[in-house]
Amino acid sequence: MLTEQLEAHLEGVVTRLAPRVLAFCWPYRAEPDLRAWMCRWLAGGPSRIAALPVVQAKATPMVFRRWMPGMEMIFDRHGIPHPPAGAAIVPDAVLVPCNAFDAAGYRLGYGGGYFDRTLALIDTVAVGVGFELGRAETVYPQRHDRPMQWIVTETGAFPVRPHAA
Repeated sequence: MLTEQLEAHLEGVVTRLAPRVLAFCWPYRAEPDLRAWMCRWLAGGPSRIAALPVVQAKATPMVFRRWMPGMEMIFDRHGIPHPPAGAAIVPDAVLVPCNAFDAAGYRLGYGGGYFDRTLALIDTVAVGVGFELGRAETVYPQRHDRPMQWIVTETGAFPVRPHAA
C-alpha cells in the first residue's frame, strides 16, 4: 500500500523530469521495491532506458548499466543483483533509496558512500525515494554528502531548494 502511494507521487515527478535514461536501485532490505513501476515506465515509450547501479570496487563511484526486465543478472558482494556487463551509461535522473532523509534533501543509506561519490561526478537529477518513517529533522550531513533535488514518499513529492556552494 505505501509503495503504491509512493509510486503515484513518483509518477508525477518523473513525468515532469521526462528522463530518457532513468536509474533505480534493486530493492535491498526495507527499501521501496520499484521494479514493477519501472517496468510500467519502460512500457511507456520505446526510447526509454532503465539502468541499475553497479559497484565495481569498494570506496569507488558506481557505474550504471542498462537493465531490461527478465535479463540475466549477477550478484554483488552484498547479494544485490545487477547487469553483468554492458557499457556504462549516465542517467538523466537517479531514484536513490533513502533509509532516512531530511527536508534539506540529505539522506542516509547504508554508509558506503557510493551514491555520494557517484553523484559528485555525474550531471543527473537525484530523486530520493523512501517512506515517511525515515523522515528526520536532520541526518547530520557531512561535507562529502550530496543532497537530493527531490524527495518522494508515500505522502508526496517534495522539491528541495538548491544549496549554497
